[in-house]
Parts: sequence; structure tokens; C-alpha cells
Amino acid sequence: MLRNPIRLKFVAVLLITFPPTIVQAGDVRAIAEGVDRHYNHLRTLECEFTEIYSGSGSERTESGTLWLKKPGKMRWEYRSPKEKLFVGDGKQAWFYVPAEHQVRKTSMRKLDDLRSPLAFLLGKTRLEKELGELSLAPDVAPLAPGDVLLKGVPKGLEDRFRQVLLEITPDSSIQRIVLQEVDGTTIEYRFNGQKEDVEITDRRFEFAVPDGVEVIEESFGQ
Repeated sequence: MLRNPIRLKFVAVLLITFPPTIVQAGDVRAIAEGVDRHYNHLRTLECEFTEIYSGSGSERTESGTLWLKKPGKMRWEYRSPKEKLFVGDGKQAWFYVPAEHQVRKTSMRKLDDLRSPLAFLLGKTRLEKELGELSLAPDVAPLAPGDVLLKGVPKGLEDRFRQVLLEITPDSSIQRIVLQEVDGTTIEYRFNGQKEDVEITDRRFEFAVPDGVEVIEESFGQ
């Protein structure tokens, strides 16, 4: 089971649009403004994701498909190594592990109360507003030559997160997001095959509780 499903809110929409020359020049403000402009127009996104967890003496790697749709709809469908599902319809959120016969449910509003540091990716705010000390991260090795990394500290969550890293490719897409918690835990998301503004029906973000499954009301991350 995910140690903290609220982290899924941190990584909602993953593509950005701004000229590669801006990235090469290291103009952090221009990069951030390019992100904001792009997400004002982005409606949906579909991609494959890999989640890498490291902390508390353990490591694991999981993968699946992510669908996002404004305003605030998301579906994280884990396939490997076991099936899991995180669905948010903009009002309610569910986290379901079939093998455990249990569903955890909360309101999307309560998720927002935690001020997820990348909430701007759902069109709610701006990158520079959410991440303090925003700058390049030249000391962090990228996954591929030519990629650039940005780093920042989530405002209002400084007691939980040391920093967030965003890796940007030469074609101006975000290849990975790394969340570094103050206790040493690291959650890394890698994204592949992004499909922007594809048709995604609202039914994909609906969740029907299966027969015989227990529903637990709670606030993820608290």
C-alpha cells in the first residue's frame, strides 16, 4: 500500500511548453511562467508512470497508467507488482487495493487542505507561488544528457518536505518528479509516453465500491 496517497496530488499534470533556449539560459522565472501558461490551456493528459519509493529501510518500484482531467480529476491505475487504484473525481477520492478488500475514501477538499506543492498543475496556482527558493539544481544528475533540473521547497509544508525536484527534457516536458521528505524518505515519479489533450470521459474518474469491500473514511496524509 502507498505510504501516503496524498503524494499523488503532487504530480497531477506533467507536460510544459517553453522554448529550449530559455532552459539553456537558466532563466528560472521564464521557465516557471512557461509552465503556468501551458497549464492554463491543458485539459487532459494520459501517460505511463513509474513510482520509486525509498525510505524506512525499504525500497520498491511500481508502475501503471495515469489519467488527468481538469478540474481536479485523476486516476492512478497501478498494474505492477500488484493492482492498486487511486481515483479522484474532483469532489471525492478513493484509494483501493483489491487484495486487501478495503477502500479508503476522503474528500478532494481535504487533500487540497494539505496544499500539495504541485497543485498548480491542476490549474489552481503558480509554480513560483507553490515552491519557495525555486532554482536550477545543477548538482543533481539528470536521467538523460541535456535534461535540466529545477528544485524548490513546498511553501507551507517545510516541516514535511526538504525539496521537490523537476527534471525537464530538451523538448520541454517533465520526465520525472522527486519528492524528498525531511525524514529521508524519497518518492520519485518517472513519466513516459505523455499524450496531451486526448479525449477522456468523466466515467474514467468514477468509482463504484465493489460488493464485500469495507469503506474507511479518512484524510490521506494526516
